[in-house]
Formats: sequence, C-alpha cells, structure tokens
Amino acid sequence: MDHPSVVSYLDVLRDGAPVGERVAVIGAGGIGFDVAEFLTDGGEGASQDPETYFRQWGVDTSYENRGGLRTPERTAPPRQVHLLQRKETKVGAGLGKTTGWIHRTELKHRGVAMVAGVTYDRIDDEGLHVTIGGESRVLPVDTVVLCAGQEPRRDLYEELVAAGRTAHLIGGADVAAELDAKRAIDQGTRLAAAL
Repeated sequence: MDHPSVVSYLDVLRDGAPVGERVAVIGAGGIGFDVAEFLTDGGEGASQDPETYFRQWGVDTSYENRGGLRTPERTAPPRQVHLLQRKETKVGAGLGKTTGWIHRTELKHRGVAMVAGVTYDRIDDEGLHVTIGGESRVLPVDTVVLCAGQEPRRDLYEELVAAGRTAHLIGGADVAAELDAKRAIDQGTRLAAAL
C-alpha cells in the first residue's frame, strides 16, 4: 500500500490526484462503482444533457426507428479500469435494487473489467499482483485506487462525549464498512423520531 502508484478514493475525488491510463480499483461497493464511473467518464455529461443520454443509450426520440431505438453511440473511455472485489458474489450485488443494474450496465459499456473473488498479493512497479480462481496474474496498471477498508470517523463523537454532550452514531460513523445510504437514512429517521 506504500507503493507510489497507490491512492485513496478521496485523493482522486476530493483532491484531484493524478491517475494513469490503466487503473485498478480495489473495492466494488458503492464508492468503487462511483470511482470507476468517474475515471471512465468521457466528459460528455450524459446526466446533465438529455440528448447525450439518449444518444448513449440508443433512444430515438424522433421515433424514426422501430421501437424508438437506435444504435447507441459512445465515446471511448479515457482509461482502462479493473473494478475488483474479494467477495465471490456478483460485482455490485450490494448496490440498490432499482439502480444497481444501470451502474453495472454503464460500466460494462465503458469496458470496465469487473472481477470477483480476487486475492490481492502485492503492488510493485509491474502493477497489481492478484490471484483469481487459483491463478496468479499481474494487472499492468499505472494507478491503484483504494475503495476498501473504510474506518468509521468518530472524532467529533468522541469530542462531544468527552465534553459531556449527548451524541449518537449513525451512518458511516456507526459502521463504515460497505457504506449504505439506506441504512444511514433509516438510522437518522429513527433517531430523529426518538428525540
């Protein structure tokens, strides 16, 4: 983890750390998916421009084609990305039921290699050394982005308790592993109702 090619997701998203053209994202939870989408975004802004969205997803708003569909048009992503997880389950299985499929589909369209059941062996100048299905491989990547192993940030909670204040832990401060907005909202709502 001390290799110069390793950065955290905060380094990338918040601090604008430089990222190479070949990237391994370790951790395929919500944050890993967000980072993979960010790193493979061609800059067209489909979420902000309906015409770009329709073009990328093959929606024919003029209805000139059967079923209102046309061949999707996408720009090549700026990076080659591997989205990796240790769990053997389907990559992205923990994403929301109503939106998880679209995140997986979008990354598939962008050529992201989504791999489950990965053992991380080491990182060196050759890249990320992994074992997948009993086979050792080297992913020749320029950058390794860590999106796993989050620890709860409880410093404010501890300061408040030390100062004699009543404080409550919810969301990522309660359990940072596999951050879950639904759980955090539920905890916040229940806490608010109880107060």
